[in-house]
Amino acid sequence: MDRTFPFRHRDLLEQLHALEAQPPNAPGIGPAVSRASLQADLLAAQQRTARQATRVQYLERLLSQLLGEQAWRESGLGAPDDIDQPKQRIIMLEQQTVDLRLHLEERDQDLNAARAANRELMARLNTR
Repeated sequence: MDRTFPFRHRDLLEQLHALEAQPPNAPGIGPAVSRASLQADLLAAQQRTARQATRVQYLERLLSQLLGEQAWRESGLGAPDDIDQPKQRIIMLEQQTVDLRLHLEERDQDLNAARAANRELMARLNTR
């Protein structure tokens, strides 16, 4: 075949460019990436981003509150120590609760992903 042949046939040239853009799916090179797995990865990334945005908002509110309390104490108008210490303990426990909930959500997502991968692998094994 002449090297100019694909350039004279635009449809063939477009197909060649499309094939070049695709990742190789040869055996032994690695697992093939399916559209469903890419969509699942995208969904997981979007959920992670949403969780992180929620966490950032919570931390911004907490920082604002703590800076306000610090300014209040430094002004000499702050609450006595016997009230201030339990409030700080409450804030610390609330933060710990939020951290544990986020950690639990991440573990649940990891578990769901592992279960899905297990189901897919079992389906592959059962079809052979």
